[in-house]
Amino acid sequence: VLQKGLKENFADAQVSVVDCPDLTQEPFNFPAKGICGKPRIADVGGVPYLIPVVQKEKVYDLNTVAKDIELPGAFILGAGAVSSKILGVNAELIPIVQTKSEKKPAVNGSYIAQINPADKGCLLEKYSSKYTDCEFGLLANLYASEGQPGKVLEVKANGRTGELNFVSCLRQILEKHYGEKPVGMGGTFVIQKGKAKIHIMPPEFSACPLNTDEDVNNWLKFFEMKAPLICQPVIVSRDPGFDLRVEHTHCFSHHGEGGHYHQDTSPESVQYLGYLLPAELLFRIDRPPETHPVGRD
Repeated sequence: VLQKGLKENFADAQVSVVDCPDLTQEPFNFPAKGICGKPRIADVGGVPYLIPVVQKEKVYDLNTVAKDIELPGAFILGAGAVSSKILGVNAELIPIVQTKSEKKPAVNGSYIAQINPADKGCLLEKYSSKYTDCEFGLLANLYASEGQPGKVLEVKANGRTGELNFVSCLRQILEKHYGEKPVGMGGTFVIQKGKAKIHIMPPEFSACPLNTDEDVNNWLKFFEMKAPLICQPVIVSRDPGFDLRVEHTHCFSHHGEGGHYHQDTSPESVQYLGYLLPAELLFRIDRPPETHPVGRD
């Protein structure tokens, strides 16, 4: 299904079932070897806790989320916002955490992408270089598993010929094929060559309400960042009525760049290599009681 669909959006695409590579190795350096074992997705909080006006009291903990999704000790990947209570500012969180179990403490391999106060560029840091907790704020889209080796989908796509970004393309392929049946996926992919459009939220929350997508885009800071970028997507083909964010992807690198992935900006030269797995369960945690469609891109 994915290979056929990707070939409509990329010059070359291959999807196969392979053994998950050892993700503790370069370029990933994750705290777990794989993305297999009881795969599940969690959508925590939501954009309505950020806009139009921030609700700073919305703070969560990845160790608690692991228990909430009935997988204590889960290995969690995804995209979210930092806890501004911990950092003192707003920033993008790239969660990569082996949550705590009865036998072992948590291993936090997450990154933070924020606006550098010195030059207004991207400041990418390892979370554990400054903080010891596993908190996040406002919203997160998370893919969780036992972090085991096993069979995964290897997705290769080179040379983008269509308008859709890699993640949107995957999601829309699934939606088109499976229709009413929601199909969720997560894991990791690398933009191996090319450049990408990435945003980072400003350190200060907006004083004025952000009421439209245009307001949000004017508030966000956009950058063009270069490969290799290691990205953590969470995808659900369609929302079965839980007010989900159906796709959300954050990325980091080993050259100081990272944030929220929008689209590659070098379609002819871009190369994607991903390792993904369909999820078995979906958990909706702390769904906002009042919602809107703004800022979901």
